[in-house]
Amino acid sequence: MKDFEVKIVRLEPIRVVSFHAFSRSPELDGWEKMLEWAKPKGLLEDPLKHPVFGFNNPNPSPERSEYGYEYWVVVEPDFETNKEINVKDFPGGLYAVTRCIPKEDMESEFFKKEGYLETWKKLVDWVKFSKYKIGPPPMFEKHLDTNVPEDELVFDLYCPVKR
Repeated sequence: MKDFEVKIVRLEPIRVVSFHAFSRSPELDGWEKMLEWAKPKGLLEDPLKHPVFGFNNPNPSPERSEYGYEYWVVVEPDFETNKEINVKDFPGGLYAVTRCIPKEDMESEFFKKEGYLETWKKLVDWVKFSKYKIGPPPMFEKHLDTNVPEDELVFDLYCPVKR
């Protein structure tokens, strides 16, 4: 891994459409749900206008082979809710952020790669040894471009912090 850079950013309040999966491969299952709904609506064409965040929900554990993963697609504040979609308002917060580039950091299967997990570990360690403390969940992975093949995905990792 090259230089490890961290910046502190404030994530402003956002409105999101949520897609959740619970399985042995919830990142892929949730991704398919999110793509099926968001892509036809054009919500994945501009990652600056409609960023995509993802996080474990619930986290993996040694006691079970299944776990959860949730994707959020940011939508406009006045986005209408309906029964077929799950819309949430997230209050935002303070985050330590670093970049994770799969072609440099990842080694094997999608999202379970040692380099990816190592980047998360380095970010958490950075927070522990900084003037900040780990804040309340969730920890996010922000997808910088959803229109690339999986081996070209680039993420910003968001670790919640507090002073």
